[in-house]
Amino acid sequence: MLTMPPFAVVRPRSVDEAVDALAQGGRLVAGGTDLVPNLKRGLLDPKRLVSLRRVAALRGVHTEEGGALVVGAGTTLVDLAADTRVRETWSALARAAEVVASPPIRNVATLGGNVCLDTRCAYYDQTDFWRGALGHCLKTCGDVCHVVPSGKRCVAAFSADTPPVLIAYGATATLVSARGSRTVPVAELYVADGARHLALDPDELLTEVRVPRPGPGARAAYVKVRSRAAIDFPALSIALVLARAGDGAVSDVSVVVGALGAKPRVVDGLAAIAAGRPLDEATIGAIAERARAACHPLGNIDIDADWRRAVLAVQVRRALATLGA
Repeated sequence: MLTMPPFAVVRPRSVDEAVDALAQGGRLVAGGTDLVPNLKRGLLDPKRLVSLRRVAALRGVHTEEGGALVVGAGTTLVDLAADTRVRETWSALARAAEVVASPPIRNVATLGGNVCLDTRCAYYDQTDFWRGALGHCLKTCGDVCHVVPSGKRCVAAFSADTPPVLIAYGATATLVSARGSRTVPVAELYVADGARHLALDPDELLTEVRVPRPGPGARAAYVKVRSRAAIDFPALSIALVLARAGDGAVSDVSVVVGALGAKPRVVDGLAAIAAGRPLDEATIGAIAERARAACHPLGNIDIDADWRRAVLAVQVRRALATLGA
């Protein structure tokens, strides 16, 4: 039986109380669906947890006058996925939320927790006994990456479902600390270091995510490739947002791929090969090939990297064909 280390728990009731508590040191916990297993594996040893369960101001979904969607970081994934406004206008976000893990997990897991999910690696997410036998790595107290032995940065995979979709939609996040608040694009929340992948200061709390309303004619999709139809983290996650002009030509397209490395990969160069062109087989094939060329899965999870890269192009092609139908 895996047990948790001893720690103190602070239970603030407001955002101000939460950031004050965080400023005194500690680790945030909301649903705890990722944190608690990591505590049991001995991956973390915090002396103090700041629980957000009682901060009601962090929960809820609403739309602004201009049409943007605002989701509190404490909103559960099941509530996000079930919201009628989200399902009708930001359908890819609803889809990403509803395929996370299993119903019991989605009932308590939060959007903020998913956005700030820790990175994973086949050499890291193991018990302390297992890791000690192999030798520790860059994500813990070691000095070598078992995936890329010559590498200087951890390449553990960021496997959260909602961030690729949020990035493709152009979402922003509000971060609050005792020093004030700031708003940053969700894409800028992540850095390419699996050991320290979040660009948040230690005393900052994610309070809400704002998602612009898609333009006229925009359609979106989320594809999750995994071994089983439930429970599993993605082997690949692909978010696509496609906009077309009145004549059917592509006016804009965004493709964001997750579960590759420490941050989602925004596929660049798509405007040059797709903008102003019909969404025919040639354009779809060019976009899919660009995604394959731009993304390089690593052996950081227990699914073959070459297979993941080949499947990536296939899934992008299928999703674009569906969006164009």
